[in-house]
Amino acid sequence: MADPKVCVSLEATTLKEVMDEAARASLAGADMIEIRFDRLYMIRPQATISEGEDGERISYTPPAVEWATRDFDSINVETSIESFKEGISLPVIFTVRPVREGGFFIGTEEQRIEILKMAINSGVSWVDLETSIEEKTRAELLDAARASDCQVIASTHNNQSMPSAADISELVRTNKDLGEIVKFCGKVSNHQDALQLIEASQELADGDIEFSLMGLGNGGDWTRIHAPVLGQTLVFATMLNEFRLNEKGLVNVNDLRDAWALLEY
Repeated sequence: MADPKVCVSLEATTLKEVMDEAARASLAGADMIEIRFDRLYMIRPQATISEGEDGERISYTPPAVEWATRDFDSINVETSIESFKEGISLPVIFTVRPVREGGFFIGTEEQRIEILKMAINSGVSWVDLETSIEEKTRAELLDAARASDCQVIASTHNNQSMPSAADISELVRTNKDLGEIVKFCGKVSNHQDALQLIEASQELADGDIEFSLMGLGNGGDWTRIHAPVLGQTLVFATMLNEFRLNEKGLVNVNDLRDAWALLEY
């Protein structure tokens, strides 16, 4: 049975929040931290409180795609990266997710690549490089990562229909030389989609490829919860603890650890 690492992907939108959330994630049992640098350009709105028919207080925050954003030049990238290195003890996965793959980066692709280069050259432990990055540019980033002893996650995020299990497995095998871990995250519309992720994991489990498969949507958390028996290398969890989190395909890090203990994984 595999012993997957647990990475908590941070929801923070300010440097202070990053540090606070990373510290809490470490105490909750995270092995690694993913810093979503693209989220630092977002301005989290104040939640509105209303009262339901039964008198229950209901908190509502608009979806992230509706949030306002900061000016691009308002964030000092170099200073921010140094703060992460000094203030976070766990290994960090540095991610700047583009809009085309479900992220929130507000700048150009050229600006995004420059930030990734700065992170790699600074000596971060891990960097997430999407397989969709232009081939020549990605090869240069991969070479830089190798030279800096920075490990790479080769990620693909499919926001359309879920591919078949065979296609997911083939995608992982095709990209196996693009990073130390191959990551796929797809959109789950129904339980049949979730089963494609399970089947693909089973097909890959006996191989020598380090991989992480997951989905966003109801059932997308199945591969996270059962990762140890599916051969997964890395599981992404969250510090969020909201109602019906599973319907988003996410799992709280504490709940994940509890589930593994209960299932004797």
